[in-house]
Amino acid sequence: METFIRYLKIQAFVFLCGIVGPIFLIVFFCVPPEPDTKWLYWAGLFVTAGDVLVALGITNASIRADPAPATSAQRTGRG
Repeated sequence: METFIRYLKIQAFVFLCGIVGPIFLIVFFCVPPEPDTKWLYWAGLFVTAGDVLVALGITNASIRADPAPATSAQRTGRG
């Protein structure tokens, strides 16, 4: 669960920095359908997918960089 919480925090920051992808998707679905707006969908989709992959990569790297967390049995000294 700790890893998932860390991922959510990193994903929120990545979306804050790379908000362009979700904005393109929102604009695409809010404007009337026209052939000229098709690029908004694809650009938004690829940028958003890239944001998710970047967040997963950063989370993976941060988990590997941390030392192994102590279990509750190790903290209390009980076996």
